[in-house]
Formats: sequence, structure tokens, C-alpha cells
Amino acid sequence: MVRTVKDPETRRQEIVATASQLFQSKSYKHTSMNDVMDALGIAKGTIYHYFKSKEELLAAVIESIVADDLAQKRLLLAQTPGNAVDKLRILITSTNLATEYGFVLEGLRQTDNVGMHTRLVAAAFAGQSPLYAELIQQGCAEGLFHTEQPLECAEFILAGVLFLMDVVIYPWPAADLQRRALALPALVETQLRATESSFAFLSQILIS
Repeated sequence: MVRTVKDPETRRQEIVATASQLFQSKSYKHTSMNDVMDALGIAKGTIYHYFKSKEELLAAVIESIVADDLAQKRLLLAQTPGNAVDKLRILITSTNLATEYGFVLEGLRQTDNVGMHTRLVAAAFAGQSPLYAELIQQGCAEGLFHTEQPLECAEFILAGVLFLMDVVIYPWPAADLQRRALALPALVETQLRATESSFAFLSQILIS
């Protein structure tokens, strides 16, 4: 029997994709490295050459999730007509990591994986900030926003939403979450110097 030799990057992506599927079907908690090996028909030495532990493999799955999510967002924006506010509304309401990748996020909600969950949030923040900055810059060109720091505005807004609204990183009381959600539209409008109520939709999204 001729042994199939794959290039390292192809093999690595194959392992990550298979782990992601198993995390979905069996959950992260109930998936072992042996399960991934058996599904791929590879030796122990092969999988441990790429990933030293299940946690390291989970980190790679997280990176893949964030990259896929960002690619979907960029494709969506390329197909979305309208001004910057229209595109921001579509971007914010269309895709949700918790909805599309809940099978992984559920595993991260375990106490011993809070650090990995934080890593996911940080990776999403780093990937999405430039995308939001592009839309803010578009809004400035359209006369809808007025700021000379589009990237910094995007970073502060996203950091507030991703971290201050995340109950895994910290179990915020419902009253605190609602208070922030209600205040966010006006805060965003002030930071971007946008028209009043142009971001009113944010509260509805965050409270629902």
C-alpha cells in the first residue's frame, strides 16, 4: 500500500477542519485527540507533530473560525449596497459567532477554558477592527461621520461591545448589560459625530 504524503499546511488544515467537525458533533469536552486521529486515519506522532495538546488544537480551531467569519463578513459587504450606516447595520446583524459556532463556544464556557474564550474574543477584535474602520472611513467620505481616527474609533467601540457585553469573561448582571446596550447608540454617535438616532438599532440587537 502506497502511503499518502501531504504537504504540512494541507495536513494541518485537515486536522483543524476535522477537529472542528468533531467539536460540533461530540462537543469539545467529549472529543479526544484519539478521536481526531481515528477520523483522519493518522498516527499519534502525526497529530502531535502539529499540535501538542487538545487545547492547542482548540486554539487553531478558534483561529480558523475567526478567519472564516471575517471572510464571510467581507464577502457580505462586497455584495451590500448603501451607505456606511446601511453596511454597518447589515454587518452587525448578519453574522454571529455565538450562533454559527456555538458548538465551540459552549466548550469555551467551561471554567477551565475561560482564558481560551478570551483569546477568541481578542482574535475577533483584532480581525474585525480594520473592517469596521474601513466602513467608518467610508462614512466620513460620505459626510455621515466626522473623525480623523477611524481605526481607533472602531477599536474602542468594538472593545466595549465585545468585552463589556461578554458574560463569559465576567458574569455581568442583566441590569448592567441592559444599561450599556441602551447607552451604546448615543456613545457611538458622539464618537463618530454621526446623526442622532442613526445607530438606534444597536440597542435592539444587544437587548434581544
